Amino acid sequence: MSRLRIVFFGTAELACHSLEALAAQPEFAIVAVVTQPDRPRGRSLQLQPSPVKAVALRLVLPVIQPERARAAEFISQLTPLAPDLIVVAAYGQILPQAILDLPKHGALNVHTSLLPKYRGAAPIQWAILEDEPETGVTIMKMDAGLDTGPTLSQTKTTITNEDNGQTLHDRLAAIGASLLVQTIPPYLAGKLQPKPQANDGANYARKISKNDGLIDWSKPARSIFNQIRAFTPWPGSFTYLNEPHRHLLKIWRAEVIKNPMGTPGTVLDSANGSLVVACSAESLRVYEVQIEGGKRLPIEQFLLGHPIPAGTKLG
Repeated sequence: MSRLRIVFFGTAELACHSLEALAAQPEFAIVAVVTQPDRPRGRSLQLQPSPVKAVALRLVLPVIQPERARAAEFISQLTPLAPDLIVVAAYGQILPQAILDLPKHGALNVHTSLLPKYRGAAPIQWAILEDEPETGVTIMKMDAGLDTGPTLSQTKTTITNEDNGQTLHDRLAAIGASLLVQTIPPYLAGKLQPKPQANDGANYARKISKNDGLIDWSKPARSIFNQIRAFTPWPGSFTYLNEPHRHLLKIWRAEVIKNPMGTPGTVLDSANGSLVVACSAESLRVYEVQIEGGKRLPIEQFLLGHPIPAGTKLG
């Protein structure tokens, strides 16, 4: 039996597990890896490959890097590859119908939410922000919409208070890769029928920006706690320390405490290496911070060099 010819679309780190899992299956032949063009990164702004390209090169797989997936010349480049299946994971562009129609078995997407919840660019962050008790991975058959295609399989995972954007990302990346390789054989054999998504409960997880990291102390402590976790490692959650000069202060770890209470944004306690900040409901005990231009530090070390007296207003 001939091997299944797959074209893989992916860019971000999330997709690397899926690419490696597919490449490890002897019955699959990855005939091309499509990823975003190299982008300038770091202080030197040197061109750097995407995480998926780095994996593809290590696996000695052919790489294609179109600027626009909708470009006619790119579609013409794909057509002679005669893929049986397209697999997409964290690619970063919506594929046109002309590409989705190329393979005889269509295109499958690895999406890190329990669709129809959290369609869109940032499902992991929004699941934490919205205090969801669980999330998961959905393998769906793609259509021309934004994560609107019928689903083939799902796996759930609990979101704990210890989870943040990075830990949940890593767990879902591994879950997604495993679910993908388990889903493809029964799908090809006709044993898994795509199920249309329900419209009830559908919502969109919009892309996160740096400005989303600004802490609004008038929110309940639980909401800010979720924000800090969701935005680790990027963009981070931050406030401003105004005394003696105004500095951006990132908060990396904290917990919710019931008492004491006070005016939102006010430091209630900074004694004995502790920092407690009032919110609209309950308070936040801060454990790890980073002042702009500085290193991430446990709060007790930070306070040794940057005392923050009780009564200080953050924000």
